[in-house]
Parts: sequence; structure tokens; C-alpha cells
Amino acid sequence: MADGKSGGNTGSEGLLFLTDEQLRKGIEAMFFAYRGFTQDPDRILDEHGYGRAHHRAVHFINRTPGATVNSLLNTLGVTKQSLNRVLRALIEDGLVESRVGKRDKRERHLHLTDTGKMLEAELSEAQRGRMRSAYREAGHEAVAGFRKVLEAMMDPDQRAYFDAFKEGDS
Repeated sequence: MADGKSGGNTGSEGLLFLTDEQLRKGIEAMFFAYRGFTQDPDRILDEHGYGRAHHRAVHFINRTPGATVNSLLNTLGVTKQSLNRVLRALIEDGLVESRVGKRDKRERHLHLTDTGKMLEAELSEAQRGRMRSAYREAGHEAVAGFRKVLEAMMDPDQRAYFDAFKEGDS
């Protein structure tokens, strides 16, 4: 079929067949979409002397206030050295607070300060605006399909972290 889809929904008839050219176009679309998606936050981060690693840290600290350094390491999938560099800057600049654990004094729990929350809100609003516009243009069914594609591309361990965040939204 011209659209790359087969007819039915049962067995092998429900499979989607794509040519290498269609896949290449999808890969390129993802590259350029990601570039657009990060463009506005990159500009904001640059004004503050930060990069994308700082953005990811601020985003996930905001999503899970009180997260430990180890849990953030696992979520971000970065080295301890890399995360320490990012956290040190965010703490020194007054965007993140590191609090000693109440049960385990060796743990450090991370929280955004009011300044950190303001930066996170500015970064998120830039991305939400772009997503909102794209979702409206694509329509409801495309949004659901896009989400399924993204989730299917995740490695199982990444999917587990993603699912944990979804459960927290309930």
C-alpha cells in the first residue's frame, strides 16, 4: 500500500511496513524536531551560563522534590562526576538546595529554591508552548500515536523510569 500500512489488525496483517527511505525521513524529522524543541530553552540557559545538563537536572529535581543524588543519577543516566559538576553550579548559584537526609545522614535530598523554580518554569513553558502548538496542529490521534512511538523507542530501563513518573502524575 502507498502509505506503508497493511490492511487488517490481526496477526501479520496488522504489521506496519516502512521503507528505508521512510525511516530515514522519520530519523531526520526527529533530529530537526529535537533541535527546535531545545532551541528556546538553550537560549534561556545560555543567558544564565548553563547547558542542557543543567536543564535536565532542574527538570527532574522539580518533578521529584527531595530526590536523592543517587536517584537523579539513575534517572539521568550520567556519571557521578558529570552530575556533581552540574549540581555544584546549581547549588552555588542558589537554584538547588541539598538537604541532609532525615533517616540516613549520608543521603543528600535535592530541592529547587524559589529561583530554581522560576528558571524551571521559564524553561518548561518554552517547551510546553512548542509542544502545545505542534499537538494542536497534528490532532488528537497523532498525539496518541506519537506518544506510543516515543514509548516504544525507550530501552526497558528507561521505560521503567518513565512509567514511574507517569504513575506519580495520577
